[in-house]
Amino acid sequence: MKAAQITSFGAPDVLRVTETDRPSPGAGEVLVAVEASSVNGHDAIVRVGGVKMVSGRKFPIGVGLDFAGVVVTAGSGVDGYQAGDRVWGMVHPRKRHTVAGAAEYVVVPADRISPAPVGVSAVEAASLVVAGSTALIALRDSVRLTEGERVLVRGAAGGVGTAAVQLAQAMGGHVTALARDRHAAVLRDLGADEVLDYGTTTAEEIGPFDVIVDTVGTELHCYRSRLAKGGRMVTVGLSAPALAAIAASSIHGSRRIRTFSANPGSAVLDELADHVTAGALRPVVHCVYPLADIATAHEAFERGGVLGKHVLAISG
Repeated sequence: MKAAQITSFGAPDVLRVTETDRPSPGAGEVLVAVEASSVNGHDAIVRVGGVKMVSGRKFPIGVGLDFAGVVVTAGSGVDGYQAGDRVWGMVHPRKRHTVAGAAEYVVVPADRISPAPVGVSAVEAASLVVAGSTALIALRDSVRLTEGERVLVRGAAGGVGTAAVQLAQAMGGHVTALARDRHAAVLRDLGADEVLDYGTTTAEEIGPFDVIVDTVGTELHCYRSRLAKGGRMVTVGLSAPALAAIAASSIHGSRRIRTFSANPGSAVLDELADHVTAGALRPVVHCVYPLADIATAHEAFERGGVLGKHVLAISG
């Protein structure tokens, strides 16, 4: 089978699509024929060697956190899944080996998949797994958004940003999206009450907000100052400056900057699927690439400025 792998730490050209053995599911695991996987920030961080303590230094390393596809077979002890079931899921970010989501087949524990939402394609489903679950956990668990609160989504046009705009609206927030002006119409269609052009709007000119969801990871101290009394801020754009700002904010009680590592299991994916089925969460796909062009997809991801997700079409 074909699988995308990281052959050394570096730029996108270290990615290769190679032939490797098809994995077999063990006890409690499911073999999935992958139809689509998306490009995520964590993939790029692993590729450049940013989390060697997690990914290890032994090559090749599998790439691709999320996937959507069809169950081929289940290992012993797995109930509820059978061949032909359409599923979506995520490999464990700390347990990826030579094969991960960007491959023709992947083996994962049954508690890391869920029935894919009805009415969306595999490409659309794959675009929502990491982005949607990250936004859901950020809003529901990290900042605990409540109805009527004022929400700023910074980096609102990206994968997590577009999901956060929609989910914040579904939770009853009054949503301000900060993004490129050319994306304003789409973001309003997704549920933003207001869209601000980040190229011409400074942090000092906006707010206050009860909740800030940041996907960028820079200038965090400037945006934290725009929190209202009792306001909460979470960032998913982890960088060296972001980590420093998070540490520096730790004395500020509710106004500290929160972060987390999204690692959704079946329960989160089930809830996410409910939002999709209800029409509260729609996929936003910027571009679709064949698996063979994964390096090109990573290059485009790193250039930024997109609306939604880069997705790899693998089979199906």
